[in-house]
Amino acid sequence: MQANHSALSPVRTRITLFLLALIYVFSYIDRNLIAIVIEPIKQEFGVSDTVMGAVSGLAFAVLYSVFSFPLSRLADSGVNRKSIVAVCCGLWSLATMASGMVGQFWQFVIFRMTVAIGEAGGTSPSISMVSDLYPPHKRSFAISLYMLGPHIGLLAAMALGGWIAQEFGWRAVFIFFGAPGIVIALLLYIFGRDPGMGVYDTEAEKQVRLQPQGKFFNDLRDIIKIKGFLYICMGTAVAGMVGYGYGIWAPTFMVRNFDMTLAHAGLSFGLASGVFAAVGSMFSGYYCDKLCRTNTRWQLRMPVIGVLLSIPFGCGFLFWPADAIWQLGSVKIPHAIIFAAGFSFFNSWWPTLAFAAVSKLVNSKQRATSIAMLALFLTLFGAGIGPLLTGTFSDLFSQTDAGEGLQYAILLMLMMLVLSALFYHKAIAPYFTHMTNIATNEQIAAKL
Repeated sequence: MQANHSALSPVRTRITLFLLALIYVFSYIDRNLIAIVIEPIKQEFGVSDTVMGAVSGLAFAVLYSVFSFPLSRLADSGVNRKSIVAVCCGLWSLATMASGMVGQFWQFVIFRMTVAIGEAGGTSPSISMVSDLYPPHKRSFAISLYMLGPHIGLLAAMALGGWIAQEFGWRAVFIFFGAPGIVIALLLYIFGRDPGMGVYDTEAEKQVRLQPQGKFFNDLRDIIKIKGFLYICMGTAVAGMVGYGYGIWAPTFMVRNFDMTLAHAGLSFGLASGVFAAVGSMFSGYYCDKLCRTNTRWQLRMPVIGVLLSIPFGCGFLFWPADAIWQLGSVKIPHAIIFAAGFSFFNSWWPTLAFAAVSKLVNSKQRATSIAMLALFLTLFGAGIGPLLTGTFSDLFSQTDAGEGLQYAILLMLMMLVLSALFYHKAIAPYFTHMTNIATNEQIAAKL
């Protein structure tokens, strides 16, 4: 038998979800602010696209990967998840502010890596909490609301960040966006609540949760052995590599190819991508919950459909004629931005649905660690390799025209989405089998 309600009131549940989502907004802003200020940082410190790709991705990903597992382990062991998220948010917010106060490039790299240490304790405990705030049949939609963070963050970072960089310099961007995170961390600590682990666990799952925590590598092995889990991780890794490579370098592509200012490129790309990605995330979460009531295969069918449909829109953004524009007064808006919006709508499906799929595959005692494992694939390959690989391809393809080199670099990355769709497709059958076994065991336990 399964618990039918949380110990928290509906109001407290919504406040906690809202604060976690808001923290994720600033997590994504602080992580990706560098996208809008790549050009001025390059000019000040005299570094290449490859180096900027490494700093914007690999430097972050390495320490994120190292610290994500011990912090998620703390969350799974029963340490208050709200406190973990609040402390980590305060740490990465301070490091973000410090990134705007450096005098040497090596100092900038150190503070960007410190941001990674803090953010390693954000996503996994947060999704673990969200999974305990809402029952399984509402979980995809609840996680889709949490996953609005990257899309709202993209909108804020690109639109407002570009204007701040243009008016006050790139350093002001980091200081401006780092400060609110400290306040929000305090709000979560004071007003948020950890609902407790396994609120909606079945009786059988509760018995598993009451057992002593095993050795880390044994528990990790058990998670990896779950049918479909590794395929989901690999699909997410490839999709993340493309998504981060595209997201970090698209504003720079617009500056180079459409002859736009930082503020103009950031506002155009941020509005189109942020708004439509947010809509796509909510749509996918809501519609997936609806479809999965009759067939759980849709939990992974929808990511397959989403990544495949995003490819032609990404190509349209890259190759639509640069001189095709709308003139709104003195403002020029390239027609290509419509394709950026379409890409963001469909490409926003896989993060929400992949994290929700993993949260359903495991028991509550494994949840934060399994989410950390998925986040490791996403961060190491996505945030770590995606921007670096895109920047490296850009340097290789740029013979006489840097804009054209970046154009073909992003195109090459987009083609990898076919591989991501293949991995998600391979996960459908084992995922369905595992979820069917869980449902069968619940029915047997209910009769005993």
